Amino acid sequence: MTTKRKTSDAFDAEDAAITAAALSDPDNPPLTEEQIAEMRPMAEVLPEFAALLRSRPGRPKKDAPKVALSLRLDPDLIEAMRRSGPGWQARVNAELRRVYGLA
Repeated sequence: MTTKRKTSDAFDAEDAAITAAALSDPDNPPLTEEQIAEMRPMAEVLPEFAALLRSRPGRPKKDAPKVALSLRLDPDLIEAMRRSGPGWQARVNAELRRVYGLA
């Protein structure tokens, strides 16, 4: 079953006013059917630019990214590590690597 959304007269009047203003804008006339038929996908017309838009910004991917995990530790141990200041998680990682001979 399909239902048609009901709109108010005020909405219809506002929509008509916006459409009329857009159609009367000399700087942005509506596209003709011929112009629409000639359109091509951006990736076809500007492949280099399309590739840039598809690329993901941010940090490059690491070969061996860190793994997030849940670990239960004593509260006083966590507090002591946090008191050591910013970067405490990296220091914990370095200490674990040292203990297991991976440093």
